[in-house]
Amino acid sequence: MYIGLDLGTSGLKGILIDDAQRVLAEATAPLTVSRPAAGWSEQAPADWTLAAETVLGELAAYGLGAVRGIGLSGHMHGATLLDASDKVLRPCILWNDTRAHAEAAALDADPRFRAITGNIVFPGFTAPKLVWVARHEPEVFAKVAKVLLPKDYLRLWLTGEHAGEMSDAAGTSWLDTGARGWSSDLLDATGMTLSQMPRLVEGSEVSGILRADIAGRFGMPAGVVVAGGGGDNAASGIGVGVVKAGQAFVSLGTSGVLFAANDGYQPDPATAVHTFCHALPGTWHQMGVILAATDALNWFARLAGTAAAGLTADLGALQGPGSTRFLPYLGGERTPLNDAAVRGAFIGLDHATDQQAATRAVLEGVTFAIADCRDALAATGTRIDSLLAVGGGSRSDYWLAAIATALDTPVSVPVAGDFGGAFGAARLGMMAATGAGAELATPPEIARMIEPVTALVPAFAEGHARYRAARDAIRALV
Repeated sequence: MYIGLDLGTSGLKGILIDDAQRVLAEATAPLTVSRPAAGWSEQAPADWTLAAETVLGELAAYGLGAVRGIGLSGHMHGATLLDASDKVLRPCILWNDTRAHAEAAALDADPRFRAITGNIVFPGFTAPKLVWVARHEPEVFAKVAKVLLPKDYLRLWLTGEHAGEMSDAAGTSWLDTGARGWSSDLLDATGMTLSQMPRLVEGSEVSGILRADIAGRFGMPAGVVVAGGGGDNAASGIGVGVVKAGQAFVSLGTSGVLFAANDGYQPDPATAVHTFCHALPGTWHQMGVILAATDALNWFARLAGTAAAGLTADLGALQGPGSTRFLPYLGGERTPLNDAAVRGAFIGLDHATDQQAATRAVLEGVTFAIADCRDALAATGTRIDSLLAVGGGSRSDYWLAAIATALDTPVSVPVAGDFGGAFGAARLGMMAATGAGAELATPPEIARMIEPVTALVPAFAEGHARYRAARDAIRALV
């Protein structure tokens, strides 16, 4: 058996699989986010370990005597600061915390950061947070002996090891992403040292051995290995079998992600595409990220006073984009705009715009934002040969037909099941324990294929062009 632990912002999920990758048991424990000031977002690392205790306790009811490996996944970019005795110095500053926006802009103005990391320095990344702490909490900064990413704090609790892995480390602004190692130059530029960083392993490698007391408490044998694991999206890529160039998935969750695997390193920071290491050796991945996907539909559902599922249930066959356009920038946008100030809009409203027309406009707006991500990925040389849909929005065939048509690419929908970060983490735990590799990361069974509506491909291309024109006009007004 193998365990995957996925540390999310709102909860920790655990999954238990057997050697045929069948899910035997799963458990979750909720987590809360603290927002002590505007733009701040924090969690107490002690809550993560309590959640892990709860999840492992529930999984133990199944019987964990055959467990051989554990994999870890988690939300990226968080700054977990420890002193020399591994005491947590302050709450973890999370990925969606924007307090370090000025520090991020200053680091991004240093050309070394984009050149070495292959990415823009976004405010949510780890390095600018440490610069912020140095300026605003110098007494804390002076005591920092180690900086760990959130899932790697769980690893410390599980194994006693200060270790991290490449996919998560790529989101810190300290990693030489092409060379897959910490950059002394970038650490020095932020007042940090190599000794404050965890050692790095690949996601499918052994990072440590489960502590005997934890193994005994939950009925696991001695010698259980803990894999390097992966950042949440990289682990999800392992979970859905997106591990080779040409493979991609679109995630329609609260935010939207277009994730593509790459065999080589091909960054282009100006596109606002994330270019990170994948969770397997010698592979990388790229992501276009939009900040409101199902979040945009849920927003409109609240405005319309109905449920989101009801809005999309009776749309019928796919139609070409109408005159009403929607820009889904409810809280800024990441790819390709890198603009925290831009805001959304409805354009082209008229007397004929009813609830169905407005719903279609919202779905089309998110679809065109994903098409923007596709174009940004293509600008770096990344190709998408196959596309798999996951997340809550993938339950809408109308939406998937719009995406397939706008991208002129068939979209596969897996059978019901969880192929996300926890499942990918369990697969990485299996790789570490058995010495296997990418061959374990097979695609899920496909329930159905959504083909592009060929007759509407030109209309969606024209609609995307009108969307981009509206996008550029709105940005000029902010």
